Amino acid sequence: MPVRDIVILGDDVLRREAEPIPPEAIDDDLRDLVEDMFATMYHADGIGLAAPQIGISRRVLVIDLRREDEEEGESRIALVNPRIVESSKDVDRAPEGCLSIPGMEEVVERPWSVVVEALDPDGNEVRIEADDLMARALQHEVDHLDGILFFDRISPLKRKLFMKKWRKSREEAEAR
Repeated sequence: MPVRDIVILGDDVLRREAEPIPPEAIDDDLRDLVEDMFATMYHADGIGLAAPQIGISRRVLVIDLRREDEEEGESRIALVNPRIVESSKDVDRAPEGCLSIPGMEEVVERPWSVVVEALDPDGNEVRIEADDLMARALQHEVDHLDGILFFDRISPLKRKLFMKKWRKSREEAEAR
């Protein structure tokens, strides 16, 4: 389970729609990719990661909302070709960050609950009904698979300020 490099905002793979995975392509290589994605996400202290964030344009994501004091369980999910098939009319506004945009955060409005259909890494069909943080994480990672970043979901003015702050943070990081 090697830790992969996380690509940073500016890499074209983050803006492309990821390629669907044919069911016949679900194999040990895909399961190894999923394990690498979990290892990478844990190493970066994240709660979710999409394959494009490690430079792979495939429709795969992993999420684990487990806290350190919890045992591994249902909070750890890996999805292949996920689709949001239902979204609530109720919305929630909360801060979001992204492993591909380190050090940046912005309040994003999203539906409070969603239903996602996908395949698991063994090719079995799954349906997840989620709300609160799990719904937010699912929406954030599915957005990555569609080439959408969380700051695309904020107002144009806030997005302009966000990008200015991002460029300044990158300049400061490069100066170090």
